[in-house]
Parts: sequence; C-alpha cells; structure tokens
Amino acid sequence: MFHHIWAALLYLCGILLNSIYQCPEHSQLTTEGVDGKEFPEPHLGQWYFIAGAAPTKEELATFDPVDNIVFNMAVGSAPMQLQLRATIRTKNGLCVPRKWIYHLSDGSTDLRTEGRPDMKTKLFSSACPGGIMLKETGQGYQRFLLYNRSPHPPEKCVEEFQSLTSCLDFKAFLLTPRNQGEGVKSYGRQLGLTKSSVRAG
Repeated sequence: MFHHIWAALLYLCGILLNSIYQCPEHSQLTTEGVDGKEFPEPHLGQWYFIAGAAPTKEELATFDPVDNIVFNMAVGSAPMQLQLRATIRTKNGLCVPRKWIYHLSDGSTDLRTEGRPDMKTKLFSSACPGGIMLKETGQGYQRFLLYNRSPHPPEKCVEEFQSLTSCLDFKAFLLTPRNQGEGVKSYGRQLGLTKSSVRAG
C-alpha cells in the first residue's frame, strides 16, 4: 500500500515539475490569406537582424564576421514568391549585398529557398513589439533568428528570445554588435529604400 502511495506522489511531482519548467509557447505564424499574389503585409518591408541561437556555436559561425544586417522583404515577381534582399555590414566595415528568393507552398507554413532544396524556413511570432523569429533548418544545421523593425529593440526582447531558445536546447547564442554606423546611405540604395526610411544599423 505504501509503495503505491509513494509511486503516485512521485508521479504527481513529475507532472508539477514538468509544468513549471515547460518552455513557453511560441505560436507559429501561418501563410493563411495568401491568394497566389499577396503575402500578409505585416511581414513585408524592412527588418534588422538582432540575434541568433543554435544547438552549437558552429551552426552560428556564418554570423561571426557580421556587425549588423538590414533586410527588405518584398513580393516576388511570380505568384507564391517572396524576394528577400539584404545588406550585410561586417565588423571590418565592408558592405555585402545579398538576395534570396523564397517560395510559398499551398497548405504549408514553410518557406523554401530557391537553389537550396535542403533549406526550410518557418516563421514564428515574437512577444517583442515589432519582432519576428525565423527557424532555419538545413543540411547539418538548425537555428533560430530574431529580427525586429528597430535596430535596437528593448533588452527584454533579446533576453526573452535567449531564454526561450535556451529552453529548447539551443544553447549557443549570438548577439549582433550593431556598432558600424557608417555607410547608411549605401544601405538605402542597395535595399531600394527611401532616404527617410533608412535608419542606422
């Protein structure tokens, strides 16, 4: 009898601990409303890369030379297509333009990268105002990336992102320095932004 009571108590303790230490939920953004021509407006426009998290440091190594990145998401030239353009500012002051094409799929929330059949991108909401999270999965890596409409979101936003990803066993963390303020006008030219919309990265 005592044995059964003890087992029941241990079971209840396990449930309680699991509820206490459970990772906070993050609701996935969906591509509902895509009609073959349009992508939900809130995801389009200018974004700043803020931070990244991955299970290992090696999976974030591509961002080691980066000081900051400005992205611009726009509707692509074909249905169910998005164009992502970026200007990468390195820590040594160089400006590197890049661009990708994302393809949307009916009935799926995944974004597929043109020319990268191994790569899958999922969009997640962020508790931070003006924020969004991406989860990139490719051959040999997976990582969460935090973006924001502002180049300098509140510290609490970054802390919450790090706490969530750490809870999900993404222990490696990278915060972009965002120290390079020169060349902002070239950012605008390369991203096709107006002078008034460009902000220092």
